Amino acid sequence: MGFSHLSVMPEESVRLLGCSKEGIFVDGTLGGGGHTAEILRANPANRVIGIDRDIDALKAAGEFLKPFGDRVSFVRDDFRNIKNAVEGLGAGPVDGVILDVGVSSHQLDSVERGFSFRMDAPLDMRMDTRQAETAASLVNSLDEQDLERIFREFGEEAFARRVARAIIAARARKPIETTGELAEIVLFAIPRKFHGKRIHPATKVFQALRIAVNDELESLKQGITGGMGVLKAGGRMVVISFHSLEDRIVKNAFREASTGCVCPPKFPVCVCGHKPAALLLTRKAVTASEEEIERNPRARSAKLRAIEML
Repeated sequence: MGFSHLSVMPEESVRLLGCSKEGIFVDGTLGGGGHTAEILRANPANRVIGIDRDIDALKAAGEFLKPFGDRVSFVRDDFRNIKNAVEGLGAGPVDGVILDVGVSSHQLDSVERGFSFRMDAPLDMRMDTRQAETAASLVNSLDEQDLERIFREFGEEAFARRVARAIIAARARKPIETTGELAEIVLFAIPRKFHGKRIHPATKVFQALRIAVNDELESLKQGITGGMGVLKAGGRMVVISFHSLEDRIVKNAFREASTGCVCPPKFPVCVCGHKPAALLLTRKAVTASEEEIERNPRARSAKLRAIEML
């Protein structure tokens, strides 16, 4: 299956990254190369370091970005290691970093990757196929308490305990090996009156497992810290997230970086001497236009935030 992934809010991303000025940029979630192409088109002297842990994405991006020649460097890694990637290429401080986090359309649509319950497939969900741990290994090895915690914390699933118990009971009979098997277990574990009309009852459980398998939230935290660490003064970071857990991490990290004095409010003058490391470019999250959402429904839940290093 060919790699297909529409980049979300490309125009807003390029504008907030300041790509019209010549610079070196890092696309920490290269995907199909959409954001990188926009950065390269914005200025003929721009260069991009493209990072992705999905080999399919890197192969597809390599083909898509061929017209730009050696202006793109490709790195197979998790963007949490952005500092190592940049330093490994001897690129030095960079002018901009973009992260478009979460699962791609291609990963969801590739049956064999096991991200979706729309078709029965091996229960995999690995973004980096080099890692050993899969969704199947988690659901068949974790105890009830750990499964419940994952579903509650990463999926915000109200029936996390019921689902965890149902999984334990099902795997006592046979290992849970496919997306279809897991979806059916969740379907029967959640009371019918709570089945949504538009959203499948297993959606939150699958999201939670995907986040756990790929350690996505910790990766995002480290990626933001690492990204800010490789930016030069005046360099900008743009992060696009797709659910509340991710957006909360981005919002808090950017707020902390842009906060100055941390003295208690009752202090008449500042004694901490704390200075902000960055300037918030987006007081509120930027969202996609109705026109973009019509073209790309995935953009509906996207939230974009940006900062500039001081």
